[in-house]
Amino acid sequence: MVEENGSILLVENLRKKFEENEILKGINLRVEEGDLVSIIGPSGCGKSTFLRCLNGLEEMDEGVVEIAGVRVEKGGEQGLSGREFRRRTHEARQKVGMVFQQFNLFPHRTILENVAISPQVTQGISREEAEEEARYLLGKVGLSDRMTHYPSQLSGGQQQRAAIARALALKPKIMLYDEPTSALDPELVDEVLQVMRDLDREGMTQLIVTHEMRFARDASDYIVFMDAGNIVEISDEDEMFTNPKDERTRKFLGRFL
Repeated sequence: MVEENGSILLVENLRKKFEENEILKGINLRVEEGDLVSIIGPSGCGKSTFLRCLNGLEEMDEGVVEIAGVRVEKGGEQGLSGREFRRRTHEARQKVGMVFQQFNLFPHRTILENVAISPQVTQGISREEAEEEARYLLGKVGLSDRMTHYPSQLSGGQQQRAAIARALALKPKIMLYDEPTSALDPELVDEVLQVMRDLDREGMTQLIVTHEMRFARDASDYIVFMDAGNIVEISDEDEMFTNPKDERTRKFLGRFL
């Protein structure tokens, strides 16, 4: 499904535990540049922790994460020293954009300021350049007429689209989404999912933890099903829904089929 020489993301034997509770039990995954990958599974199976390990918000206990050529490894003979591990983790994080369930916008800043501030702070870009790019990105997500509004003046769907624009402002190689529509009213979900479809057409690599099964089936290049800290099954969208191989997958998808 994914050839090594085309991989923008490589994960090998990724493990993570909290105290004695092992959340991730040896995750292996390759993702090609431009793929849209939906990650599904029951609550508490490790999906969000997996994303947080990819972008360095959680430190893995063991394994390899390689993002756009930046390899971070912990444990084993090739494990990095503490300082080098932190340096590589920081470098890898610069290649990842992250969108959460909650929008986390600065309430005292306009939408334009929310999108423009990170490139100024983290990349030293001038305010003028950052705001020009922010205007372009807000137009891309359909918020050209909301740039001077504050978050409290926007719907949940509009705030989440602004959060996507903010993540894109750092020019990531991969976008990660942790259930980005779970806090939205049902009528606002599609406007956020449409932004992801548009980004997919433009070639952005995206990993999406989601409970939106219709979106996962219609939009994904392939689907990853996780359960109890493991990847149980990976297949294209039609096969996952029409002929799941594992009993755990069949049971989880039974209510959606």
